[in-house]
Amino acid sequence: MFRCVFLLAAAAFTADWPSWRGPANNGVSSERAPAGWTKEQVRWRTPLPEANNSTPIVWGGRVFLAQARKQSGERLLLCLDAASGKQLWQAGFTFKGDEPTHATNPYASASPVTDGKVVVAWFGSSGLAAFDFAGKRLWHNDLGLQRHTWGYGSSPVLHGDRVYLNFGPGDRSFLAAFDKKTGKQLWRYEIPKGAGKVFANWKPEDMYGSWASPAVITVDGKEQLIAALPGGITAFEPATGEKLWSAGGLGDLVYPSPVYDGGILYVSSGFSGPAAAVRPGRNATPVWQRDKTKNTIGTGVVHQGKLYTVDNSGVAECADMATGNIVWTGRLPGKGESRAVWSSPVLTADGKILVMNQSGEVFTLATGGEFKVLGQSALNEATNSSVVIAGGDLYLRTHEAIWRIGSEPPKK
Repeated sequence: MFRCVFLLAAAAFTADWPSWRGPANNGVSSERAPAGWTKEQVRWRTPLPEANNSTPIVWGGRVFLAQARKQSGERLLLCLDAASGKQLWQAGFTFKGDEPTHATNPYASASPVTDGKVVVAWFGSSGLAAFDFAGKRLWHNDLGLQRHTWGYGSSPVLHGDRVYLNFGPGDRSFLAAFDKKTGKQLWRYEIPKGAGKVFANWKPEDMYGSWASPAVITVDGKEQLIAALPGGITAFEPATGEKLWSAGGLGDLVYPSPVYDGGILYVSSGFSGPAAAVRPGRNATPVWQRDKTKNTIGTGVVHQGKLYTVDNSGVAECADMATGNIVWTGRLPGKGESRAVWSSPVLTADGKILVMNQSGEVFTLATGGEFKVLGQSALNEATNSSVVIAGGDLYLRTHEAIWRIGSEPPKK
C-alpha cells in the first residue's frame, strides 16, 4: 500500500512544472522529452493576444501563464486546460500609469509560480498577488512603481511558507520575502545603488540592475537565499533576511539566475560582463572567475559536473563547473530569422539539453565531451520563453500562441 502511494505521488510530481525553472527551480526535469517532433505530435495550439516573454507553468492538468494587454493596461494570469488548451479563466489587474519598458520585453514578463495550492504572480507596478486554482484572488501586495527603461523580468520564488521577489531594477530595487498565506511583507533588503561600476556616459537607471530570480540553496544542512545583484552575490537567511555573506565578481547588469551544484555556486553578469564561481558560506571561497563572458541572458544547467549555457548569439557552451575550463562550444544550426537565444536550457532525465531560440526552433543537445545536436524542430514563431516539460510533453510559448507537443504521435 505504501509503495503504491509513493508511486502515485512520484507520478504526480513528474507531471508538473511549478516554476519557470522546473520542480527544483534548477532547470532539471525528471522526465524524458522528444528530441524532435512531427505535426502529428501537436496536441493543441492556443492563440495569445500579444507578445510576452514569460514561461508557462503546469500543475494538476492546468497551465498558468502571465499575459498583458498593452492598450487596455491589463496585467493578467491566464489558466488553460492542459488537455485541450482551452482557457478556463483569467484574473489580474489594470494599470494605467507610466510604466516604461523595452519593445523586446513586454509587460507581465515575469513567470508565475505555484505549489499546487496557490499561484503567485508579479505584475511590476501592479504588484504581487496570489490566486487559487479557480482564479479567486487570495491577496495582493501593492509594492509601488517599478521603473526601468528595459522593464522587469525577475520571477517570484515560492519556497515553503514564503515568497521571495527581486523587485527592480530601477530607482527602486529591493529583495523581499512575503507570507504565502497573507502576502504580508516579512522582511526587505534595499539593494545598494552604485555597488558596481556604472559605465561611463550612461545613466545608472539604463545600465544598472539585476533581472535575476533569486534561488534557495542548502549549504551544510541550512538553507540560504541567494541573490545575484549588481557587483556580486549576496546570501540571506531566508526567514529573517539577515545578510549571511557576500562576494564580488559581477558587473553592473545581471541577467541569469544563480546556478548551484556540487557545492559550487555559479553566477554570471549580462552584457558580456564577468562571471564567478564560489563555494558558499560565511567565508565564501572563490573557485574561479572570468573577467569577460559572452552576452548570456538565459540561466545555465548542470549535469555531471558540467555547466551548459547558451549565449545571446546562439552559441552553446559546456564548461567544467569546478575549474571554469571550456570543454566545447558550438553554434546552434538555426534556420529562422533570428538565431539569438534568451531561453534557458533544460536538462531531461536521460541527460539531454533542450533549448529554444528566438525563431521558435527547439534544439536537443547531447551532454558530454563534444558538441552534438541530436534533434531540431521548429514552431516558426518568435519567442523568448523557455522550454517546459510536463507529463512527458512539451509546453512551448511563443509571441503568438502556446503549444503542447506530445512525446509521441497519437495512436490511430
